This record gives sequence, C-alpha cells and structure tokens, in this order.
Amino acid sequence: MISSAPLFYGHVKFYIDVLVVIGSMVVQAVAFIHCVTQRGDGFQAIGTLPKGAWLAILAVCMVLTLLGGATGIFGLIGIAAALIYLLDVRPGLRDLSDGKGFW
Repeated sequence: MISSAPLFYGHVKFYIDVLVVIGSMVVQAVAFIHCVTQRGDGFQAIGTLPKGAWLAILAVCMVLTLLGGATGIFGLIGIAAALIYLLDVRPGLRDLSDGKGFW
C-alpha cells in the first residue's frame, strides 16, 4: 500500500517552521520595543542588567533567530532571553513606574 504522507511532509514542515519563526520573532520584537521605550535608570532601580545590555542581548538574539531559525540552539536562546525579559524585567519596571512596589 502506498501512502501519500511523504508527498506533502516537506511542505507541512516548512509552513510549521515559518510559523514558529514568525511567532518567536514577534515575541522578541515586543521585548525589544518595550526595552527601547523604557527609562535607563529603571533597570538599575530593580537590580537587573543595564538597559544597554538588555538591548544588545535582545538585538543579537533577534538576528541569530532570523539567520538560524527558531528551532536551532541560538533561536531557543533568543526566545528564552525575550521571555526572561518579558516575564521578569518588564513586571519589575511596570511596578516601579506605578509606584505600587512588587506586591
């Protein structure tokens, strides 16, 4: 019996890879844009890396994800860096600007 699955496997894998790269680039771009729009002294106030370091990390990760794909080692590092920024640094900056503290 002949199966038709191998005939379109390459196309499906290509489209899934493109969707994963687009999704990871969106997450990284949101993190980068948020970092650009924040004040530099806020990063020191919450005790994290300076703004310039975060900008460099996020920019290099975006370029490496674009060049190597989202499922490569550099793409996964880029997604991890963007998620660390969005889930750790961003709430700290938001709480600092609201004046409510971390709780």
